[in-house]
Amino acid sequence: MSTTTWLVVVDAQRIFADPSSEWCAPRFAETVGPIRELVAEHGAGERVVQTRWIPPHVKHGSWVPYFERFPFADREQFDPLFDLVDDIAELNLPYTVSEPTFGKWGEGLREVVGADAHLVLAGVATDCCVLSTALAAADAGCTVEVVAAACAGSTDEAHERALAAMELYAPQVTIRR
Repeated sequence: MSTTTWLVVVDAQRIFADPSSEWCAPRFAETVGPIRELVAEHGAGERVVQTRWIPPHVKHGSWVPYFERFPFADREQFDPLFDLVDDIAELNLPYTVSEPTFGKWGEGLREVVGADAHLVLAGVATDCCVLSTALAAADAGCTVEVVAAACAGSTDEAHERALAAMELYAPQVTIRR
């Protein structure tokens, strides 16, 4: 088991912060302060990975109807809509993992943090990408801590439901309130 703790800032992107976006997490701005505090706690950013959701190059399977429902997000992977918000980008964090999946646990993140890592998760949306990342990482053997104040959901109710669902996975997943 890894003794090094890594902070993973999940998808702190414009698409989730912009109030005009269909995917806006209304409390996104409230996560920035707690995220910046967590970055300082994790070696001033040395043990921090930021992730980005990007659309898949080729839409297949369930992604076809997904992008039919959300055509506004069907853009090139480096469209400014997918950029990190300025408050996070200015931290110049050393690692970025971009994935065309909700969950960010996979080969890219594992290469940075190692197998069986201890992960502290923050970011958006609690009820989608954070939840998907937490469960996949725990299933792979990671110890996962989700910082509730550093996460925002699509709604307050969805945020709380996602936290409650993740609490069911204790002791692999814990919620820091």
